[in-house]
Amino acid sequence: MHANSYKLKSVRPPLSTHRIDSPLGPITLAASELGLCGLWFDDQKHGPTEADQQHWQAELGHPVLLAAADQIGAYFEGQAVVFNMALDLSAGTPFQQSVWQALLHIPSGQSESYGGLARQLDKPNAVRAVGSAVGRNPLSIIVPCHRVLGTGGQLTGYAGGLWRKQALLQLESHAVAKTLFK
Repeated sequence: MHANSYKLKSVRPPLSTHRIDSPLGPITLAASELGLCGLWFDDQKHGPTEADQQHWQAELGHPVLLAAADQIGAYFEGQAVVFNMALDLSAGTPFQQSVWQALLHIPSGQSESYGGLARQLDKPNAVRAVGSAVGRNPLSIIVPCHRVLGTGGQLTGYAGGLWRKQALLQLESHAVAKTLFK
């Protein structure tokens, strides 16, 4: 085999994790040395496997995990939250990372279509690939994949379940209304 015919898989140190409760079910938070790298509901598609989690370390005092837990708590209390913490999106492919970065620019209380995201990325024919990348977002809520809707605004696809997507959108619309009418 030629030395350049494969890529070496990077070895990551064990992730630090913390579990929190939310109105939409238990959440696992994960942090790497670079920042928050995971926020998954227990039954979420494309979440970590048991094998993934074998080497993770529960760490209650990790500063990134504490900040994430506090900000997620405020979010679920209906406060208009701008998430402010280091994020590590390095687990995705370059294309996935570009989609996840685009998701970060969808404001709370607003939405975007899969086609709109594809056009923003100058890949108008990549709607399905964009949808796949959105579905594999490792940072639910914080990287707001729930704000992506089908053409015409219909609820389509959400790795955490459509009922959660609907609840998150409703929560955000109330939080935005509260800040507008203070």
